[in-house]
Amino acid sequence: MTADLVRLEGVHTHIGQYHILQGVDLVVPEGELTVLLGRNGAGKTTCLRTIMGLWQPSAGRLTWRGREIGGWATPDIARLGIAYVPESMGIFADLTVAENMVLAARAGRPDPRRLDWIFGFFPALRKFWDFPAGVLSGGQKQMLSIARAVIEPRDLILVDEPTKGIAPAIIEAMIGAFRELKRGGTTILLVEQNFRFAASLGDGVAVMDDGRIVHAGRMADLAADAALQTRLLGLSLDQHQ
Repeated sequence: MTADLVRLEGVHTHIGQYHILQGVDLVVPEGELTVLLGRNGAGKTTCLRTIMGLWQPSAGRLTWRGREIGGWATPDIARLGIAYVPESMGIFADLTVAENMVLAARAGRPDPRRLDWIFGFFPALRKFWDFPAGVLSGGQKQMLSIARAVIEPRDLILVDEPTKGIAPAIIEAMIGAFRELKRGGTTILLVEQNFRFAASLGDGVAVMDDGRIVHAGRMADLAADAALQTRLLGLSLDQHQ
């Protein structure tokens, strides 16, 4: 039996006057890659940011290995071994690639073996190691954002739409990196609009609509059911290029 790493039970999140999450029930099993799908504005990013403590839940229960963490500050949540890759990438454009990576390493200096492992998936980071991160292409910035999150082993990585606007070759490198992370025991919660990418990686899947989880199950089952895809997402995987 796979243990639950993160569990949301009836979680509500308000941002100002807006009620974004409206009773989310979500389980993220340890050691798996769970994909969070849904139309734009469904609440997927808010769900990640609530887990990370960037936005606070207004009701419900949020637990990490059975321990309540709802309302914790983001640095305390990060110290549990959780990293977040935002859609905005969150890199420091005026700092070099090397400086970005050093800042992400809690020990203050990246492990050379870990760096070599990262360079194996994202060789451009080695090439531009001493360049300001702001000169990187969009795909290279996304590489850096993911690399910063995994510069040290993490128990959970929250990733928000990593393939948005990214070239196919870089997407293939991401697939390899995420698969290797899973093999190493890292749990991943991935928000993604590229359904083919999601289906190639996902163990489990949850679909959000209007601030709630409207479907949860195995990704293989959703990938095999075009009618269910169309009902939940408005477009089947076979139609989506």
